[in-house]
Amino acid sequence: MKKSLITGITGQDGSYLAELLLDKGYEVYGVIRRSSSINTDRIRHLYQDSPKREDRLKLIYGDLSDSSSLHKIIQKIQPDEIYNLGAQSHVLVSFDIPEYTAEVTGLGTVRLLESIRQTGIKTKFYQASSSELFGQAKEVPQNETTPFHPRSPYAAAKAYAYYVTVNYREAYGVFGCNGILFNHESPRRGEAFVTRKITKAVARIKYGLHDKLYLGNLDARRDWGYAKDYVETMWMMLQQEEPDDYVIATGESHSVREFLEEAFGYVDLDWHDFVKIDPTQMRPAEVDLLLGDSSKALKKLGWKPKVTFLELIRLMVDHDLEEVEKSLLGEKTITEQKPSAGIAIIQNI
Repeated sequence: MKKSLITGITGQDGSYLAELLLDKGYEVYGVIRRSSSINTDRIRHLYQDSPKREDRLKLIYGDLSDSSSLHKIIQKIQPDEIYNLGAQSHVLVSFDIPEYTAEVTGLGTVRLLESIRQTGIKTKFYQASSSELFGQAKEVPQNETTPFHPRSPYAAAKAYAYYVTVNYREAYGVFGCNGILFNHESPRRGEAFVTRKITKAVARIKYGLHDKLYLGNLDARRDWGYAKDYVETMWMMLQQEEPDDYVIATGESHSVREFLEEAFGYVDLDWHDFVKIDPTQMRPAEVDLLLGDSSKALKKLGWKPKVTFLELIRLMVDHDLEEVEKSLLGEKTITEQKPSAGIAIIQNI
């Protein structure tokens, strides 16, 4: 049985990746930070839907800002594959906490790589890179050879993480891959991100619970895909004979305005009646257009996206409508009924 280690397992991508690896028969270890409350909402269903998988999914206390905890975890578990998805991942927030963003999103990567080097384990390493690396892009579309121009502390930290992964691959022979994933969304997307902010607002406005949605730049254009499609490529990259870096994208670009039109239009509402511009949500340095070319992933991995832009929006809106309906009916969600049921945490590794 293969063993995998996932940082950021409680996030959107981490939860989908854990599902995928469990379905493939892996033993999955997830790193979570110590806190006064355990945030495992996105992965709790993995225990409740299929109790037989419980023995193969374990959560471990650790932190990307603490090299000693990471070293102990890697040395003890000896994972066959490591997926580094953990980060301070909100771009706008990174302008407010640039040092913390660099500490976790950037230096966290080298701590993992150095632990791999020092322990000498034979593992494969996946680094979650981002289309934000391209920033003020020099060409459209962007592919693996497009020069980087990061436009935020988050993107700058990701650039360091990208290059240090390449460096450990070339200097020490570490099997390290960078997945340059363009924007990918789902019903598990954090509520601070614009797509989920929109779909949750659509659901609440439709049921008369809200009457306004405040957003920043509506003209920013992104290449939006479905997170569940994208995490499959993470696994694919680590199954290749040689490590490499890949752009993962749909090849379509849409504006925030278009996202609004489709999301509100899906429930027969006009977004103009509800959306207000909030200058505080504007980035100090905007990224105007991101559009990815994933032809390399198609050629070498055999991957292409399955869910379209419209299907993604409707999938997210349907989920948030259902959540509002449940709350109005007074139905408790599974997480409300069982706040910690079935979650296995290894406190000392």
